[in-house]
Amino acid sequence: MFKTILKQVRQYRAAALLTPLWTTLEVIMGVLIPYVTASIIDKGIGAGSLPDVYRYGAMMIGIACLSLLFGILAGRFAAYSSTGLAANLRLAMYENIQRFSFSDIDKFSTAGLVTRMTTDVSSIQGAFQMLLRVSFRAPLNMVSALGMCFLIHKKLSIIFLVAMVVLSVFLAFLITRAARLFKRILLQVDALNGVVQENVDAIRVVKAFVREDHEMSKFDKAALGLYTMNVKAETLMALNGPVMNLIVNACIIALSWWGAHFIVEGSLTTGELTSLFSYIMTVLTSLMMLSMIFVQLTQSAASAARIAEVIDERPDMADPADPVTEVPDGRIDFNHVYFSYKQGGDYALEDIDLHIRAGETIGVIGGTGSGKSSLVNLMARLYDVSEGSVEVGGIDVRKYAMQALRDEVAMVLQKSTLFSGTILENLRWGKEDATLEECREACRQACADEFIQGFPEQYDTVIDQGGTNVSGGQRQRLCIARALLKHPKVLVLDDSTSAVDTATDAAIRATFNARIPGTTKVIISQRILSIQEADRIVVMDNGRVAAFDTHENLLRTCDIYSEIYEMQTSGGSGDFDEPKA
Repeated sequence: MFKTILKQVRQYRAAALLTPLWTTLEVIMGVLIPYVTASIIDKGIGAGSLPDVYRYGAMMIGIACLSLLFGILAGRFAAYSSTGLAANLRLAMYENIQRFSFSDIDKFSTAGLVTRMTTDVSSIQGAFQMLLRVSFRAPLNMVSALGMCFLIHKKLSIIFLVAMVVLSVFLAFLITRAARLFKRILLQVDALNGVVQENVDAIRVVKAFVREDHEMSKFDKAALGLYTMNVKAETLMALNGPVMNLIVNACIIALSWWGAHFIVEGSLTTGELTSLFSYIMTVLTSLMMLSMIFVQLTQSAASAARIAEVIDERPDMADPADPVTEVPDGRIDFNHVYFSYKQGGDYALEDIDLHIRAGETIGVIGGTGSGKSSLVNLMARLYDVSEGSVEVGGIDVRKYAMQALRDEVAMVLQKSTLFSGTILENLRWGKEDATLEECREACRQACADEFIQGFPEQYDTVIDQGGTNVSGGQRQRLCIARALLKHPKVLVLDDSTSAVDTATDAAIRATFNARIPGTTKVIISQRILSIQEADRIVVMDNGRVAAFDTHENLLRTCDIYSEIYEMQTSGGSGDFDEPKA
């Protein structure tokens, strides 16, 4: 885990190594100041020697300036390396997420990934900066101060050792309890982010159903859970200050009592006692800083594990050693395919044996959860089969380079997604170097050019994030045009015309038949009108192929198909999920 994190220091390694060096020099300067202070008191003020006061005073100013310079350098290099580590961690996670297959993405929630790239990375950044500075500064300060104490007076230094033992026992108890709480806090942050993201994404539905109070209740519950966890953790950590103050005050009282006796005896000077007061604060403060390091590292360990989980995740699917880079044609063959989303889970598809000729138009219809989307996802190898094989162009999809396969099997997914940017920029996702005329031609085929021409900026019209400033039907047509720009051998429309009217739907299909006759077209739809003119139609039922034939033959031989046809043509909704009459 920590090896994965530290790999991301990379080009910031020199700065990370120089930080402890500057910190060490800063500590040395800081430890010398109380020692020089004792000389000013004893040799200058006590002896009435003004030149000594000036000399030691100048020495103190010089040491303080050096300490300041070394501190600035240590802080600068620590900030540079920790910020660089955070940037590399975010980049490493983001790059790996781009390589994830659909099954990999299913393992992580969107809210969880957002939390890891923000809250968790910030936690690691803070811990790394503290590790570079405080983890070197505190032990050096403590050891140096203890050394100076023993150098000044061995007997009085025992007070420091006793205080360190008492404080160490308390801190060990504190850290053990805090570690468990911080792990639970991160999980609660995930839950809160999930509620916020879901609400923002579906805000229009919330407004439409007047469910603001319900959503507020969900948010309050998640926020209260996070509040409760944070209160417990902060209450526990708040004990650190009072206990620290108690021990410091006890040490000061003990040092004053025994120091006065030693001054009377003549074995200790007033200046040396003043220095010991400074050193006791240095020792105990350093110990408290060490405790904070352990707390921070404990908290960050949970974040580090979550970040490493994303970076170390190896995609379930990868290109073969010698991949095929050319798809011969649009033939599609399912050879006794079984598919499950989870290993050992229930099959979403069972014994699918389909054979589609290049250039055919295939309709797919079936009830909710019947396996329609699962079927077409396998064509572009968005998932791998559990058993059997899927072939495109007569070659197993697992033998292709995934980019080559997905360039030739264009998918218009069920959710029509547009990105922030102009219409032209969105279209060029299908082909980066597409000319304006190529984009217009694709839009004409998708019946999108007409409404685009109606915008003042036409193809330079800016699309808001998520495409919220265009209608659902317009989004679908833009997504279809984007896929057509690839000039694919297979075009898959996963219920991608559900938001357009029947006339536009018919116009799109007519254009397909006229403009891309050689492309294999697989169209999922709940409307029989959208697929009845297809060469053949697949009827899905509970993950199996119930029938595969022409519209006319299915009306005679398939009860499911004929029933839905009757319901739709007689004015019913035709919903597969409605109870049968």
